[in-house]
Amino acid sequence: MTDRTGATRRTIRAAAALAEPTAVLSGYTIGVTADRRRDELAEQLGDRGARIVLAPALRTIPIADDAELRAATRACLADPPDVVLVSTGIGMRGWLEAAEGWGLADLLRDALAGAYLVVRGAKARAAVRSAGLQDQWSPDGESFDEVIDHLTARGVGGLTVAMQLHGESQPEYTAALEAAGARVIEVPVHRWAPPADPAPLHRLVDLIAARLVDAVTFTSAPAVAALLRAAGTGADTVLEALRTDVMAACVGPVTAAPLRRYDIPVVAPARARLSALVRIIVDELPKRAVQLQAAGHSLTLRGHAAIVDGELRLLAPAPMAVLRALATTPGRVRSRASLLHALPRGADEHAVEMAVARLRAGLGAPGVVQTVVKRGYRLSA
Repeated sequence: MTDRTGATRRTIRAAAALAEPTAVLSGYTIGVTADRRRDELAEQLGDRGARIVLAPALRTIPIADDAELRAATRACLADPPDVVLVSTGIGMRGWLEAAEGWGLADLLRDALAGAYLVVRGAKARAAVRSAGLQDQWSPDGESFDEVIDHLTARGVGGLTVAMQLHGESQPEYTAALEAAGARVIEVPVHRWAPPADPAPLHRLVDLIAARLVDAVTFTSAPAVAALLRAAGTGADTVLEALRTDVMAACVGPVTAAPLRRYDIPVVAPARARLSALVRIIVDELPKRAVQLQAAGHSLTLRGHAAIVDGELRLLAPAPMAVLRALATTPGRVRSRASLLHALPRGADEHAVEMAVARLRAGLGAPGVVQTVVKRGYRLSA
């Protein structure tokens, strides 16, 4: 009931935002791959006029009863760690809650109290301090690389390091600490699993490949790998779309790292916050809009809409595709055959004529799209 009510409120807010053409994200479609806090992110983007595609790439599974977590906890009690890395606030709280259920919470807090506590961000710090513990250091960029550099420079030879994992094992960081002489206890507080319903994620993959979304948000690095796994043999097409037409927006540098390894340009705030992610999308996405003058009218092309003389005009995918194709060469004639390539597969030249007719009706601006007899169409620019 709550999800349905929340979705209805988002729809109403988005409709209200779209009714006002100055809404900064009106006309854009944004994919949201987050699971936890997805409604919060969708609400903030929807309030600014964006159309949202919810497609969780992963879901978080607590493993409070998992034997590996219990074993890691007992290892920390038997040989209290000299250094503790707290990766996430939810992970730290989950660890203490699990220890409470086993009757080990006080012993665990005592074991951690004597350690050099490193927290990877404000939420991890808040969880540590709410447990009555005191952190000693935090990386400016909240990245694992900074943490490893700091610890190895400080010296970990002969020390025991407890590393609270962030959803999955971090073998490269464990190996780096062990190479520096540390004994590492990996603490697996929660893990990632595929979404309960994979259909929305597969739909998002198709939309990215077809360039029918303008941006995709990522709030965890594993979500990137999950998206590409869902793409399967179409992963290269998805990567090429993200390199060119679809903006990849990440909550922070850590999340952005896997995309950058694929040479994908990424927008990401310096500090990993949802509010900062929304701000950078608001700043960057409108910069991609195409602006031109045609037949005395001012046109701004956004994802699935055009702003004509300040009025937002929502367009179906085929008319929008034709408009984008014409806007790449304003004033020049485009043949029906060339415009056909911009339409979905299986279309014919009659479909081009229909798309042009719908485009003219949708724009409501006579003379913008001109027919050149026996040659094709052009924007009167």
